[in-house]
Amino acid sequence: MKRISVILSAVLLAFCTLNAAAAEKEQKAEPKNNFKLYGFIRNYFIFDSRESVSGTGDLFYYLPKDVNMKDGIDINDESSFRFVALTSRLGVDVSGYSIGNVHFGAKIEGDFYSGLSNSSNANASTYFPSNTKISGTATARLRQAFATITWKELGKDQNNSAALKVGQAWHPMAADHPHLFSLEVGAPFGPFSRTPLVQMDANLGSNWIVSAAAIWQMQYQSTGPVGGSALYMKYGKTPELYAALGYKTKDFLLRAGVDMVSIKPRVLGTLDGSTVKVSDRKTSVLGYVYTQYTHKKFAVKAKTTFGQGGEHMNLMSGYAKVAENYDGSWEYASLRNSSSWVSMSYGKKWQGVLFLGYVKNLGLAEAASDPLAKSDVYFCGNGFSNINQMYRINPQLIYNIGKLNVGLEYQWTSVQYGEYVDGKLNEYGLADKNLHWVGNNRINVMVKYNF
Repeated sequence: MKRISVILSAVLLAFCTLNAAAAEKEQKAEPKNNFKLYGFIRNYFIFDSRESVSGTGDLFYYLPKDVNMKDGIDINDESSFRFVALTSRLGVDVSGYSIGNVHFGAKIEGDFYSGLSNSSNANASTYFPSNTKISGTATARLRQAFATITWKELGKDQNNSAALKVGQAWHPMAADHPHLFSLEVGAPFGPFSRTPLVQMDANLGSNWIVSAAAIWQMQYQSTGPVGGSALYMKYGKTPELYAALGYKTKDFLLRAGVDMVSIKPRVLGTLDGSTVKVSDRKTSVLGYVYTQYTHKKFAVKAKTTFGQGGEHMNLMSGYAKVAENYDGSWEYASLRNSSSWVSMSYGKKWQGVLFLGYVKNLGLAEAASDPLAKSDVYFCGNGFSNINQMYRINPQLIYNIGKLNVGLEYQWTSVQYGEYVDGKLNEYGLADKNLHWVGNNRINVMVKYNF
């Protein structure tokens, strides 16, 4: 009996040992997630010669404000200076996990935001001309958070692949940035937005790329009767739709795409003094072309967008209420906008950059029956509906010392404003009277350490 117990114990031990070895071998065979931490500490030092529209602690620059005369002086003709490090960033890339031909990945990225309050500066507008939200503690915010699934070597051509992205990421129309270190990276002369989306990109061979996406709104929103809000898309129940076709070689890329947004500016209205449900809906279509070319130390990029709306991507556009129907609903028409930029870069250690941008407000495609009231034109919240056109000239010099970048930027932004006539724009939603130019000189110094 004792001998049998010894034999059984030996067999059991051998079985456990073999089972543990097999489990360990299987565990080693299973791919592991690889985590790559990245980020930077970034400081901006900024001087503006004029009161301007800017966000994120005045770092994200849009445009100079129009003349505002009060008691014989232009109160917007005032310079300012500040520096802050709130756009420092931290992110994690996840890769390395795969099952057969399917590869999985993820990204999560955050920085800080100027979630500041002017509650302690209630009387600031009495003594200062504009933005009083410049003190307090910046709050952490989510920039990107998405998962990816990539199918490689599909079909007979090993270059065929498809990638699915789900989460919050760069809007596909805003993902191509000029060679700039300033926070707005070319906005509002090009689309700028990070947003929840489901995106599919397919590589067809070594040259062609087909993309499609369904997009929602969060931080960057459409405008309307209650200002900028995600309510219009929520109750419209229709995601923003995007499609694009691209062609690439080693040094060259060309991409063209189209984006459609359909929202409900109102769900409730009034009719004969009573509240009613209304069938309001506004749909707009915006197209773009992007190209880039790189040769040794030289690179050039260019993008142009043309079409309707786009205010949810920080473009200087929007839409207007043009009629009221018998059932209490409203009719809308989108403003048209043309926005373009080109950037050139040369060098590595010493890098010179030149950015040129131009925006033209084209108004409605068809004239409304009457001049449009200012309150009936829903324009980008970071601009003004009396903008006729604007341009920017922006040279930069960057010195790269390993992980440290030091940059100097001069930025001239000039806007042509028109005058509201009795609080109204013309039948095309444009201010075309008393056209005049207003400009701002911005000097920006950046010190950035990457890790």
